[in-house]
Amino acid sequence: MTVPYEEVFKEFSAEDQKWIKQRAEELRAEELSLRQMRCIRKLTQASLSKKLNIGQEGISRIERRTDLYISTLRSYVEGVGGELTLMVRFPDRAAVVLSGLGEDEDAEKGEFELADATPSLGIVTDMTFSVSGERESVINAPEGLRRRSS
Repeated sequence: MTVPYEEVFKEFSAEDQKWIKQRAEELRAEELSLRQMRCIRKLTQASLSKKLNIGQEGISRIERRTDLYISTLRSYVEGVGGELTLMVRFPDRAAVVLSGLGEDEDAEKGEFELADATPSLGIVTDMTFSVSGERESVINAPEGLRRRSS
């Protein structure tokens, strides 16, 4: 038997209802289309096209597409001032952040361990890697990756 959402929701305390509504708004705010992201950054298609060295029609095409190369998406995100992070969630372990996909540089070569992340918050909690023999750790970095050499 299906129970309507409203019936279940009204059983929560007023405080819990407020928290649920607030969290739902936060989650909705975290989801943006490429066009919305560009507009929030106060960029026009023309200005972004100049940054990316493509025509304005290219920006329009990217924003309408549902399937993009990772390198195209990364360029677009960096063009609007962001940084693209790809996270994979598994049912039996913590989420992991993928690295080295869609990057043009060969400087990313080396040995890598996948980052463990808090699944519900998307926060990287530990990652070590070796590039040119140097080991670094990324520690609990919600406001951006902080590196500490080992």
